[in-house]
Amino acid sequence: MNTVSAAHVVKAPRISREFWFVVLGAALWGVDPLFRILLLKTFTSAQIVLLEHVVLFLAAAPVLWRHRDDLKNVGFKQVGALLFVSWGGSALATVLFTSALSNGDLNAVLLLQKVQPLFAILLARILLKEILPKSFGWLLLIALAGTYLLTFGFTMPFGNGGGFVKAGSLLSLGAAVLWGGSTVMGRFLLKNMQHETVTSLRFMLALPLLGVLVVFEHQAWSLPGGMWMGVAALFNLLMQALLPGLFSMLLYYKGLSKVKASYATLAELSFPMVGVLINLFVFGQTVTMVQLLGFALIWLTLYMISTQQRDAVAVA
Repeated sequence: MNTVSAAHVVKAPRISREFWFVVLGAALWGVDPLFRILLLKTFTSAQIVLLEHVVLFLAAAPVLWRHRDDLKNVGFKQVGALLFVSWGGSALATVLFTSALSNGDLNAVLLLQKVQPLFAILLARILLKEILPKSFGWLLLIALAGTYLLTFGFTMPFGNGGGFVKAGSLLSLGAAVLWGGSTVMGRFLLKNMQHETVTSLRFMLALPLLGVLVVFEHQAWSLPGGMWMGVAALFNLLMQALLPGLFSMLLYYKGLSKVKASYATLAELSFPMVGVLINLFVFGQTVTMVQLLGFALIWLTLYMISTQQRDAVAVA
């Protein structure tokens, strides 16, 4: 009987537990529209995000107090990263995404979040000095073609053709850029801070900017009429803030503390997948063939990148 020396057995790279924390945290983001769309019937996008962050502030303040020693490690670079994560990733990106849900095709808005890894990989190269995947330029062109199909379909960017609501898609792309950048900035912050500290500061520092946005929006607050409508709105707000908000971010940053930014953004693909399933079973929206084609091009790009990274881990 032939035997193989244990020294020559090549084990497949094991996916870490932290990777699955990122997967679960991102998957919880996918249930966000379930609550957010209902809130859009009563409040504006900025008002929803402000109320959400007030709830998150109350939950995050005690956590930050317990980890206040982490603040001793904050320098100018950390302050800049925190402002990007909180103002860009937590405030502006969430407002853009909320607006996109009310101005575009729900599936297109969610599927476009798959471009987040590309922005994160580019920023990780610039800021964290991570090596770009081979042939990244060509892969980026393929992903951009998929992005175009998800945004405009087979129509021109200008004009009335096509069945896509372009404003929602463009808003979603803006959110994807900011969230992709926040992944990289969060990874940078976790070098000196615990994930609980980063999560708390992300929510707390976003409040002043959101307050300014609501003031300059000049929109009156429209509170839901009737006791049961008010209870339903409060329940949706609490669930939306705590489940896809606080709890998901705690899981996400716990995993991100030991996962490279480029790997983490691949795990985040669970977000649009869960969202599309909710759109199908709750809101009755199906994915069109053009959307599937655009998704396939973006997924092909990310699959090729992940294969390169997997092979690099196996060689190491």
